[in-house]
Amino acid sequence: MRTLLFILLTIHCLAACNAQQKETTESITKSSGPVGGPCEGCEALHEYGDKILTSSDTLPGFDNQGQKIKVTGIVYHKDGKTPARDVILYIYHTNQEGIYPTRGDEEGWAKRHGYIRGWIKTGADGKYTFYTLKPGSYPSGSNPAHIHPTIKEPDLNAYYIDTWHFKGDPLLQESHLSASPRGGSGLLTLEQEGELWVARKDIVLGLNIPGYK
Repeated sequence: MRTLLFILLTIHCLAACNAQQKETTESITKSSGPVGGPCEGCEALHEYGDKILTSSDTLPGFDNQGQKIKVTGIVYHKDGKTPARDVILYIYHTNQEGIYPTRGDEEGWAKRHGYIRGWIKTGADGKYTFYTLKPGSYPSGSNPAHIHPTIKEPDLNAYYIDTWHFKGDPLLQESHLSASPRGGSGLLTLEQEGELWVARKDIVLGLNIPGYK
């Protein structure tokens, strides 16, 4: 009798656990179709070649003179609570003179994005970190300094999220910030920590992304 009772309780527990796991999985399931709309330059996210991606990357030129910054945060699933693993985040930006610099041997999108770019891939904790020099505004003075980020989730096409701008930039206007930011607010607040200026920027996958479920 005790053996039968034990077997019945075990079956009940397994069924409950499977149901809970299915519910958790469904809560973060994404559309398998195209999302995000047109994305010029999103192909650049795949141009890391044979580089082994980790959760941290240091962009070219970081050892040069200039304001050294660290942008770090956690990538979450759409629920805003569950860390997302195996997400690739690609960023690129200008140099301190506001130019996308090239060396002359660039291929693909590096011809337009320049060589100051980097890639990370999140682990189980969803964390990411980039080290770079703070970019400058365009020489024309028409745009504030900014960083371009692109996201690639497993089994989903790449899509862009809102451009990252810097709080306190004298060129920054309300028009540069979206009322419904893709992936979360694009405003970075730099705080000095030793020799680094650190900005914490969490990302919510699918937030305000067209076609995302």
